Order: sequence, then C-alpha cells, then structure tokens
Amino acid sequence: MAVLSIQSHVVYGYAGNTAAVFPLQRLGREVWAVNTVEFSNHTGYGAWQGQVLGAGLVQDLVQGLEERGVLQHCEAVLSGYLGDAEVGQAIMEAVRRVKHLRPGALYCCDPVMGDVGRGFYVKPGIPEIFKQEVVALADIVTPNQFELEALTGLDTGTLENARRAIDLLHATGPKVVLVTSFRGNDRQDAHIDMLVSDGSQVYRSRTPELPFDMGMAGSGDLTTSIFLSHYLETGDIQRTLELTTASVYGIMKATFDAQSRELYIIHAQNELVAPSSLFEVVCW
Repeated sequence: MAVLSIQSHVVYGYAGNTAAVFPLQRLGREVWAVNTVEFSNHTGYGAWQGQVLGAGLVQDLVQGLEERGVLQHCEAVLSGYLGDAEVGQAIMEAVRRVKHLRPGALYCCDPVMGDVGRGFYVKPGIPEIFKQEVVALADIVTPNQFELEALTGLDTGTLENARRAIDLLHATGPKVVLVTSFRGNDRQDAHIDMLVSDGSQVYRSRTPELPFDMGMAGSGDLTTSIFLSHYLETGDIQRTLELTTASVYGIMKATFDAQSRELYIIHAQNELVAPSSLFEVVCW
C-alpha cells in the first residue's frame, strides 16, 4: 500500500514533499510523490527561483499510475501547497479516481494558505477552492489556527471558539480535524497546542513553544505526514496525536538547538520512530 502525496517541492530545505516524504518513508510507508511546484527554496526566504508545475502534470502522472494498474494500491492521498487553484481541481479528480478504485482510501488535506503573522501567502482563488470544494472531499483536514479561522470565519482566540470552528469543519465533510498549532489568547506561559477531533471527542496536546525568530517553514507538512501515517496504523485519534506531538516536538527541538533555519528532519530522524519525549493528551 502507498500514500500518494501531491504537494510542493523545494530543492534546498524542507517544505511540502521534502518535509513529508521522508517521514512517511521512515515510518514504513511507500510514497508516490507528485510535485505541484518546483522551487529552489521555500518562499519564507522572500526570494526563490522555479515554477508552478500546473494541473496538467498532476493529471498526467496520476493517469500514468492508473495505467500501470497500481492506483488501486493507494491507501491514502495527501495534499498540501497547491500552486494555483487549477491544481486543486486536479487533486480532487485524483482523489475521486483513487476512491473509485479503492473504496476506503483516505484523503488527508492540509489546506495550506497562510499563517499567523504572515497572513495569506498563496495565489488568489486558492482559499476559495479550499473553502468551497476541496475540504468537503477530505476525510482528514489539518489546518493551522490561521487556516482554521480562514475556513470558518470564526475568531479562535479561545478553546471554546476553536471547538465551534472545528465543529463547523466537521459539518462540511471531514471526519477528522487536526489543528496543527493553536495559541489561545489566555495563555499564561509559552506553550503551543495541537487539537484533534473525530466529531464526538476533542483531544489536546501541549508542548513548550520554541522561540524561533521567523517561525519554521515545513512544520505543518511534517506534522500532517506523521499524523496521517500513525492514523493509518491505529485509527485512534488520541494515540495518533500523542505519537505525532512527540515526534514533531523532538524534531523541532533538535532544529532549535542547532539554530537551523531548516527542519532537522534527517539529523533527528530517530524522533520519528523513538521520540525522546512524550506529552500528555487530554480529552477536552
């Protein structure tokens, strides 16, 4: 079985498929990577070279997999940074083809649009296609706090409002909602939460917030890939959140300690399979 991962690719550093493919492989998943853009580096540097690869290439590559007779062996589709809205249409087509050939296959959508402090950093039309079409097709959706607000129109400064927003996302279609980063307005110390819901229970994990000067590109892609792999294995959102939180924090801590601007995914790869710290997951 394999995961079809359709998202961006950078030559230098870690974002999109470069942040997602190796963690999935290290956790024992076969990965078929389809790149939506090919950039020299992630856009957080403010300058880059490369191009959006376009919907046609996504369609051609998925068709080639179907022609080889392997698409029915896909257990999940993972999508992230689109490049443009037409790529979103191609991804939805790919998801429908996979689900037709393999009923029960999951679609995990990371609705990459922006982040707190940066605002939107995608092309016009992308937020709209996520909100109006793509998220409704997903089994699992993994927004950060900014994206949760963009998808629902709610201010999520409190856990209560975050839960309301999560319920609104469930109502559009996804069975599982993972909020990859949450900071409440009432925080008393420097921590960051992850929230996950299956529509009946909401669980929260909490770790220290590491004071990166400029944030850390690719952390959402990393988080989503780890979560998807463990969820495919366990089907248990509480256990999946526990394992995901531990691995993500371990890699982020190694990155911070090295004062690296890029994720320490390779150097700290043991955190993927044997995390050095575990954090309590509570039902909320």
